[in-house]
Amino acid sequence: MNGRSTVLQAKVCALLQGRSKVMFDFKNKIVVITGGARGIGKCIAAQFSAAGAVVCLIDVLDNDYFVGDLADKTTLEVFAKKVIDEYGHVDYLINNAAPKSCGITNGSYEDFEYAQRVGVTAPFYLSKLFAPYFAEGASIVNISSSRDRMSQPETESYTAAKGGISALTHAMAISFSGKVRVNSISPGWIDNNYIVYEGADAVQQPAGRVGNPLDIANMVLYLCSDMAGFLTGENICIDGGMTRHMIYHGDCGWSLEPKN
Repeated sequence: MNGRSTVLQAKVCALLQGRSKVMFDFKNKIVVITGGARGIGKCIAAQFSAAGAVVCLIDVLDNDYFVGDLADKTTLEVFAKKVIDEYGHVDYLINNAAPKSCGITNGSYEDFEYAQRVGVTAPFYLSKLFAPYFAEGASIVNISSSRDRMSQPETESYTAAKGGISALTHAMAISFSGKVRVNSISPGWIDNNYIVYEGADAVQQPAGRVGNPLDIANMVLYLCSDMAGFLTGENICIDGGMTRHMIYHGDCGWSLEPKN
């Protein structure tokens, strides 16, 4: 990360954390976040904390609450028990952890299966484990990806997991009808280092820039708030408009160079 990006990150985080305190009041709400030790998950955790919530993280990386592998059933059960033993209920579950990415050429059976356990099975099972303990007004937010609807080569395990969690979202919204609202977010290009891109990388985005974790975190907080009380079973794509940008050979200075 360059110096300019570091300064930008500090300024943006300070500004929007302050704004969260004004816009959202999650004082003493219990929030569970998977994959919360870095990137988007870390930003979501910081925003909830700034708004007064109690945050319970699980990640394979070091963190202050629980270190464990989401692909392991026993780990999920131990983690859920810890949360309930300590707090008695859950207000918001944010299924954010990213699955492993491997492709059709070099990905193994085990690689693909592991990605689905992290990306689809863990969100399902944590939702099931917490089902008796969701508080009134509870919300689940699943972090999917714009890759649930478009792809690059050799991304089969990641894309399948993200497609799975998007479908899981509307299924659980119906199963939890009247008890828990369930929505998902599909991020596009999100730079976890808050780098400010210029030139083609920025201009190709209809929004004029590459996204950062706060773009996702702000929507997560909104979906968990009372302001989104009539919203469930939906997927919201936050990608700067990229998936709406139709482009063909010869458009916008772009040309295809076929492989021989």
